[in-house]
Amino acid sequence: MPDAANILPNMPDGPDALPYKIACLCDLRDERGHVLLLHRIKAPNKGLCSPIGGKLEMATGESPMQCAVREIKEEAGIDVPIERVHLGGLIAETAFEGKGHWLLFYFRVMGAVEVETGVMNEGELRWHHPDEIEGLPLPATDREIIWPMIRKHERSGPGGEPGFFSLHIDCRNGGLEWTVEQESPSS
Repeated sequence: MPDAANILPNMPDGPDALPYKIACLCDLRDERGHVLLLHRIKAPNKGLCSPIGGKLEMATGESPMQCAVREIKEEAGIDVPIERVHLGGLIAETAFEGKGHWLLFYFRVMGAVEVETGVMNEGELRWHHPDEIEGLPLPATDREIIWPMIRKHERSGPGGEPGFFSLHIDCRNGGLEWTVEQESPSS
């Protein structure tokens, strides 16, 4: 087994250690294939666009999929059965914005949904054609790494389901060093 110090050298411990947060990102599409994005007015990613999602309620023992269903209800106002929520990726971000580490579960809702766009407490929900995403204000990790991986694995699985990817993104020192730890089907 590799030594953790060799994988992530120079990580602080004790009082200087960064907190670890666990969250989900939810990719919803309409009948035309447009992607629902939140134009955020709150941190993290204030002023940027991202999929809806949020942190797990760890005190209640909420699972990542339960979190996705809850966040979709809270932010998009729709009920999506857990059976339509497909795990498409795991994204570990070390020292994101220098404030903390994140473990993100990327979920794709299978099938089209109908969501009213407009302003809500986190920002404004808007539908975007997939080709527009690169021109939107996005977090660097999303633009350079996450959305390209989502596109790569769109319909690569059995029966047209999205494939799977696992990424590690090291954001320390203002950089973006990243590794694909696993993908299926591999290409």
